[in-house]
Amino acid sequence: MAVGSLVKTDDSLVSRVDRALNKVEYVTIIIGGLTVFALMLLAVFSVGGRNFFNTPLPGYVDWIEQLMPVIAILGVSYVCREGGHIRMDILVGMIKGRALWAAEFFTTLAIFIFAIMLLYGSWTHFDRSFEFGQPMWSRDSSMDIGLPIWPAKLVVPFALTILNLRLIVQLWAYGLAFARNSDRPVAVPLVADVATQAAMEARQVSGREDA
Repeated sequence: MAVGSLVKTDDSLVSRVDRALNKVEYVTIIIGGLTVFALMLLAVFSVGGRNFFNTPLPGYVDWIEQLMPVIAILGVSYVCREGGHIRMDILVGMIKGRALWAAEFFTTLAIFIFAIMLLYGSWTHFDRSFEFGQPMWSRDSSMDIGLPIWPAKLVVPFALTILNLRLIVQLWAYGLAFARNSDRPVAVPLVADVATQAAMEARQVSGREDA
């Protein structure tokens, strides 16, 4: 798993689209990080209220249930772009040239098909929960304080939509890499050797760009 970006960029159309989509992905991971921080504050408030005032935060579990999808899936497209998911780097690193880009294209295509099915299922799941005519536009709510559940359910198809756009960009880039037999294609995560990974880890830990 990579600890930093190995995605090459240039002035080509696919790279410009990649960078534009990456700006959206940065927003999603910032929202995810702020959500983690908000959950931490909720935990402090709830535990502190219980210990010092005998009054824990009402609906604490309900709020956790609402915010958990944001933490769990909102940044999935960013991870896909960076190649931060689990990959068979040892096997992939043994393949070169067009064979590598063909393998990457077809595995990405399989993921794309699966993600489309997940998007459809998650959207129908949200649609069953949302209705304009109901109070707070919701057919169902949390069990303790009655929070509407549809916002949490909407997070999943939203995140999967961004992921599918990312997969389309990667299919485009892998297709170009195969056609041109590129050595270092843009807009896709590249496999790093051990020395490069070590340098990236050192840069991440030190916080220096020139490490």
